[in-house]
Amino acid sequence: MFEIFGDPRTNAHNPLGPYPDIDTARAMLAARMAHWGQHGFGQWAIAMRDAPDTVIGYGGVAYRQYLDEERLNLGYRFAAESWGQGYATELGAAALKLAFEDLAKPEVFALVRPANLASTRVLEKLGMQRSGDLDDVPGQARSLVYRIRRAAD
Repeated sequence: MFEIFGDPRTNAHNPLGPYPDIDTARAMLAARMAHWGQHGFGQWAIAMRDAPDTVIGYGGVAYRQYLDEERLNLGYRFAAESWGQGYATELGAAALKLAFEDLAKPEVFALVRPANLASTRVLEKLGMQRSGDLDDVPGQARSLVYRIRRAAD
């Protein structure tokens, strides 16, 4: 986790910057595991089928507090070496399937920094639509809020 979240390349659009040390990564991993314990789902560690012991990213759906309520949020971060190969789109599609089919959630949100055009394209490819913005980082451009609703049965 520290190799990916501590890499300045994977934080080019993160105003908080990379994780400063491995203890930060351990704390974030513990928080993600606690989410799993509390809700029975959360973000996944992502590996390629032919190299299952090599983590290339993290992502999925998890609850996150913003816009004055707890929302089911799609998020992901991949090692720079794995960019541009469709993994974020594949992960996003699997996470939305879980949210809508298995968890029967009515909607999923995602936050993206305005300059992160690659992630914006992924969200739009997944069918997510921009639904507003969020002033979540003081002194920085507002994050874009994307949303997708479960298809009517």
